[in-house]
Formats: sequence, C-alpha cells, structure tokens
Amino acid sequence: MAEADPGFVAQLLGRVAYEFSQAQPMLPVYLHLIVSALFPIYTGAHASLSRPSTAAKPPKKKHTVDDAEDNDDEDDDEEERIMEGLSPTDALLMPLFAGCALASLYFLLKWMKDPALLNKILNAYFGIFGVFSVARLVTDMLDIGHSILYPHRFALGGALYHVNGKEEKATPVAGDVKDKKPVVSPLPGFLTKLPLPERVRKAFWADRAMPGNKWTLRLYLHRALAGRLKVGPHDIFGVLVGLATVAYFNLVDKPWYLTNLLGFGFSYGALQLMSPTTFATGSLILSALFFYDIYFVFYTPMMVTVAKSLDVPIKLMFPRPAPADDPFGAPSHAMLGLGDIVLPGIMIGLALRFDLYLFYLRRQKRTPAVKEGEAETVEKPQYHSLAGRWSDRFWTHSLTGRPLWSASTAEDSKPEAPFTFPKTYFHASLVGYVLGLLATLGVMMIWNHAQPALLYLVPGVLGSVWLTALARGELDLMWNYTEDIGEDEKDKKKSEENAKEASDTKANDTNAQDSSVDDADEKDTDKVKRAASHRPKREVLSFSIEAPWKLKQPQSVRKRSKGETDSASIEKHNWVPSKIVADTEPAGKRVRLK
Repeated sequence: MAEADPGFVAQLLGRVAYEFSQAQPMLPVYLHLIVSALFPIYTGAHASLSRPSTAAKPPKKKHTVDDAEDNDDEDDDEEERIMEGLSPTDALLMPLFAGCALASLYFLLKWMKDPALLNKILNAYFGIFGVFSVARLVTDMLDIGHSILYPHRFALGGALYHVNGKEEKATPVAGDVKDKKPVVSPLPGFLTKLPLPERVRKAFWADRAMPGNKWTLRLYLHRALAGRLKVGPHDIFGVLVGLATVAYFNLVDKPWYLTNLLGFGFSYGALQLMSPTTFATGSLILSALFFYDIYFVFYTPMMVTVAKSLDVPIKLMFPRPAPADDPFGAPSHAMLGLGDIVLPGIMIGLALRFDLYLFYLRRQKRTPAVKEGEAETVEKPQYHSLAGRWSDRFWTHSLTGRPLWSASTAEDSKPEAPFTFPKTYFHASLVGYVLGLLATLGVMMIWNHAQPALLYLVPGVLGSVWLTALARGELDLMWNYTEDIGEDEKDKKKSEENAKEASDTKANDTNAQDSSVDDADEKDTDKVKRAASHRPKREVLSFSIEAPWKLKQPQSVRKRSKGETDSASIEKHNWVPSKIVADTEPAGKRVRLK
C-alpha cells in the first residue's frame, strides 16, 4: 500500500523547521541587529522629552543686583531645545529629494567606476557632524552613568531620602522617618553603610558635583549670533572620543563597530532635532517614504548598489558568520540603513511625547464656571524634568515597581516629583517596530533578496499607534495633538525679545546720562559700566570664558561693605542681570520648516 502524501499542515511545519535550521547560525546576528536598532530610538526619544503644553510654565526667576551672578551660574532644570517641525509639504518633498540624491550618487558611481574618491569626500563631510554626534551621545551616556551612582533620591530602611549636594547630606522626607537621621555618605541606598574615611567621603561628594562644574563660553556677533555654551568634564571627554573616532575611521581603518558608533550618534542626534509635529503629518511622511523604499529596492538597483559601494557611516553593520561550505571565506555583514531607524523613530518619539502630554493632562484640575458665560478654570500641574529620574526610580522602587517606602497620606505633605509616567503609545510603537523588523528579516531569509525595510516597518509602527488610540478611544486626542507653536506664537516670542533688548538699551542710555563722577574716576567708571551692561550699543564682537568657581572682584566693582565711604567704591550700580529671562514658549516646541 502506497504511503499517503503529507498534508498541508505537515508540509508547512516541515518548511518552518527547515528554514529555522538554516537561519539558526544567523539568530545572534539578527538579535544584534534588533537591539542595535532599538538603542538609538529608545535613548533619542527620551532625550527629546520636554515640557508639554498640559504642564504649567515654570515661574519666572527674579534677579536682583546681589544674586545676578549666582543665578547666572545656576543650571536650568531643563535645557531649552528647538526641534525642526516637519510639515505636510515635507511628505512630498522628502521622497523627491531623497530620490534625486540617490539617483545622483548611483550615476556618479557608475561614471567614476572606482568609489574611493567619493568615499573620501563623503567621509570628510560626515566626519564634521560625526564629532558632535558622538560627543553628544557619549556625554549623555556618562551623565546617565553618573546619575545611577549619585541619584537625587533613594530609599533606605523604609524611608525616602532627598540628597542635598551643597550641604553634603541626605535628609529623610517621607516614609518611616521616625528616629531617622540625615545620612552624610554621598553613596545611595545600601552603599551608605560602607565605611568611608573623611578624605574619601569628601572626594565622593566632589565627584558627585563634578558634572555641574561647567565652564561657560559666551559669543556675541552683532546682528549675526548670540550664544552661550556650558562645557563640563563629561563634555570634554565626549568631544575627545568623537575626535578619536572620526580620526581613526577616516585615517586608519573602518571597522564595523566604529561605523555603528557613528551611526548611533547620527540617529540619536536626529531624533532630537526632527519632529513631525502631528500624528497626521508623521503618518503622511512615512506613507510617502513607504512607496519610495519599495520602488528603489524592487524596481531599480540604485538603493542596493549605493549601499554596498559607499563605505560611509550611513548604515549599521553586523558581522555574519562564515558559511558552512567556506569557513575561511571573506567576511560579510548584514546592513540596516539609518533611514530605517530615524524615520520610524521620529514617529516613535512623537508617541512618547504624546504619552507625557496625556500624563499631565490627566493631572490637571478643572474648576467649573461659577457664572453663566464664563469659561472653566484649568490648573495645570507643575512640570518636573525627567532628567535623572530613571536612576531615582532604580534606587527607590523594587524590580516589580513597588515603592520601597510608605508614601505619606497627610494632606499637608508635599507630593513627590514623578519618577516616570505611563508609556502606552511608546511601548505599542516599539512592539510594532520590532514586529516589522522580524518580518523584514524573515522575508529576506526566505527569498534571499534585499528587502525595503520600510515596507514592513511603516505598517508596523503606524498600525500599532493608531490601533492603540482606537482601542483606548483617544483618536480625537491623537488627531488634535500638535507640537507646532504656530506663526503667531513665533512672532510673539520675537517681539518679546526685541522689547527686552530695547528696554536694556534704554536702561543703559539712562545710566550713562545720570552718572557723574570726577575726571580721575571717569575712566574706571566707564569700565565698570561696560562690564555691567548686558549688551553695549557699540559692541560688535565679544567672547568670554567664565570659570565654574567665583573669582574675587576688584575693588572698583565690589559691593561697599559696612563702614566704607563713597571714596572706597565708585557708586551703587543699577546692574542688569547678565541672564535675560523672558516668558518664552516651553522647551521642545517645534518650529515648522518653511
């Protein structure tokens, strides 16, 4: 009797088992690829967080003559960041420009035949941005590592401690604070029990304050630019790593791990600079690039040819194991373009910022209108920057998320700043991205042909985000969410800055008219006034370097002490603070591109 042919299910299972056995040597490579793709997306999306419109603006800081210098040296809770907002027009222009650039590179390679010269030119071009990108990535990684060892809060013995770096102690503020004394150790949690000699303890406290000890560089060029840059030890180390990476990559060798480091830096920086401003715009841009990727991979050889010919950091590379039939053959690499990370990543970052928007929206207090015709009153919660909060959570919560201290229920107790917030849409978009990557790798393995990753990534990311909103009944909220500050708001900011500058100029002119001193002191007084005024009218170019410590003031500008006569000091100056604080829009608002 003849044996029956295996059924459809048996054939399918046999096919799956065969393909799995063929792909098993590549599983570590694919795992490496997925983790490497998620790293810049996860870190870049969190680095792009800023105050949403549902949180209250920080109160204005009032500067006085006595504390002007001190306030100027203080670090803000959050660095003001401006992101480039993408408009719906970019959905049409981006594929067009990308296609023109790709076709130009393809025909240039065909004409040159040898891509060596083109590789050198492009590597020099990318090297300029690579230094800053890698420096930013390394600096932020050092800051995160430093915050893990030195958190702002930690739990110990059922109590929550707040660390005060200036007083060099940690004070119990919540939980079981009975009979709890301040901790003088600079280390958190169980590490406080380590015996530290006085000299070592002081060294740890100094190391704790080290990232905040930054030099301030100021540059002003009349009608061109006016900027301030703070540089600390971590920044200097990051720049050195960036320079060393670019120099070795361009002058010595181009190993895959340096290519990936530069790719991480580019992706990490791009996710902090670009935003689609709305979910509709982001969906439109990804949909347009979806068809662009399909066309240039399946219907033309341009994409594959350019990717294989150019040895520039525009992709991530992952070493493949040698084939079984040729164990000593030339090494090969799997590749993932940076566009397959950045383009879905800007949508994933938008989803994370939308989660933060919803978190503060649900914490708002709404008071109904008392009289007819009046609008309801909305009290926005105070915004707390999430910089360093992850390390606080690490030292104050268990692995399951349970607080290691008992929160106070007293009405007069001050609520703790949030350690984190729900990230529903962010996690959903990450799941969609991973499923898209798995689909790309699976199809590429079965058909043994390069695949347009956006063919699978775009449906995965967009489908997960929009379906999550549909399941939660928040489609209207998502559709109306925007990060574009609008033209009116930009004009308002510009007019406020101009008004502030005009008032400073007027104040300087008034001081110049009212000041009268002897001829012998006139020269010294002019120097004092020029140092005190924020921006003199005749100033064309200025550059200054400020140390992280205070310098002793000369007698001509020192405050008059008790018992001093007028001859011991020039005059009581009406100085304006060197730091102008204007009621600007929150950091992170996106400026739409023209």
